[in-house]
Amino acid sequence: MSTTAVALALAVFLASAVEMVEALTIVLATGATRGWRSAIEGSAVGVGLLAVLVAAVGVPLVHYVPIATLRVVIGALLLVLGLSWLRKAILRASGHHAARDEGEIYAETVARLRDLPGRDLSRHPRRDALGFVVAFKGVLLEGMEVVLIVLSLGASAHRLGLAAAAAAAAVILVGSAGVLVARQLSAIPENVLKMAVGIMLTSFGVFWVAEGTGLHWPGNDLAVPVLVAGFFAVSGIVVGWMRSLLRPVPPPVPVTLAEREGVGR
Repeated sequence: MSTTAVALALAVFLASAVEMVEALTIVLATGATRGWRSAIEGSAVGVGLLAVLVAAVGVPLVHYVPIATLRVVIGALLLVLGLSWLRKAILRASGHHAARDEGEIYAETVARLRDLPGRDLSRHPRRDALGFVVAFKGVLLEGMEVVLIVLSLGASAHRLGLAAAAAAAAVILVGSAGVLVARQLSAIPENVLKMAVGIMLTSFGVFWVAEGTGLHWPGNDLAVPVLVAGFFAVSGIVVGWMRSLLRPVPPPVPVTLAEREGVGR
């Protein structure tokens, strides 16, 4: 497997894992408050619809759109997505934005769903329409970004099957972990994953836009890890600089007993 293929699979896997964690938070909260049957069914329908979108849109892209045009257009899309993810991750890592807390989001979602009108799950164990819709919408909305990444990376490299398999592996892995750890989603370092995905998507975007316009990279596919390393270094520098912009809170000045007595006089 080439360097580009490995980097592609890793980028799709990490991006899918991040979005799956966010979707899983909604599904677990829905299942705990509205019933597991409805939450699981809504999630399954959402995943199935996303898979159909990948097959219906991805196959024509690979077979009928010229590769040079595809790489320029999709490379630009990857740049937009990657820089968006990278911006959020840098703001959180530098302390300018609060880190996303999946445990807190889970608690808020549970409280909101409990306040909605519904039924007594202990007396009516059958389907709950609201629970189905909430789980379906959560999976579909979070998964649409994964679909964009799978189509973009898979179609540009003519490796749609590999990209889809990497996304499916992330869904299975995070879903299985979620079943085992339930509410311990906050232990997953989501911002680290988001930073890595942002760097990789940005690197692929630069690589394919340049290739689509006729530029030949030195070392061909080996340029991808070099771009990743370069963006990683730049991101680290930017995070450090932005941290320095935050005004540190001065520590309290210790007051001795003699000084306290003097003030009292």
